Amino acid sequence: MDTIVIGISGGSGSGKTCFVRDLTARFCNGEVCFLHQDNYYKPIEQQKKDKEGIENFDLPDSLYLDKFAEDIQKLKNGETVVLTEYTFNNETTESKEITIKPAKVIIAEGLFLFHHKAIKDQLDLSIIIHADDSNRIIRRIKRDSNERNYPVEDVMYRYENHVMPSYRRYIQPYVTEVNMVINNNKSYKGTLDVLSAFIQSKNS
Repeated sequence: MDTIVIGISGGSGSGKTCFVRDLTARFCNGEVCFLHQDNYYKPIEQQKKDKEGIENFDLPDSLYLDKFAEDIQKLKNGETVVLTEYTFNNETTESKEITIKPAKVIIAEGLFLFHHKAIKDQLDLSIIIHADDSNRIIRRIKRDSNERNYPVEDVMYRYENHVMPSYRRYIQPYVTEVNMVINNNKSYKGTLDVLSAFIQSKNS
């Protein structure tokens, strides 16, 4: 099966997961498949700690990136990928089994797509979702407080000490190298329409 792999990255809170959700909702099963890097985090006991003893989930070593690259290749080969959902140590949420079936268009989403060579080399189209710092921190607070059961003060500490340094080192340098930068401070609908038309052309 001839496939195309689209890599979508961006800083935490930029809206990349929402963008992918809205994009994939426009297509039927079998037209696109979605590989979410968040499901490749290592267990909390394997995470590196900062000088305050706080686990830092915003480092490339926090994830099984080689496994992520391998699963992209599996999908390209027409193989099904089965994962266990990562719930970010939220005791109120139960992990689910996720089955990803291959499709002509593979969408890979995550923080370190362009920094990890084995992933980057498989991407046919690279995209960064951009949002201002103020929008990103607001979205991060809403997400981590509601979905991951994190206290607000914990979210703020991680954003300042983990998220922003990671963004500057592992994501921002690739802004000038990717095929497309999508502005998500207000609306991404126009770009969503363009990318949808591109994907549709690959499925026709």
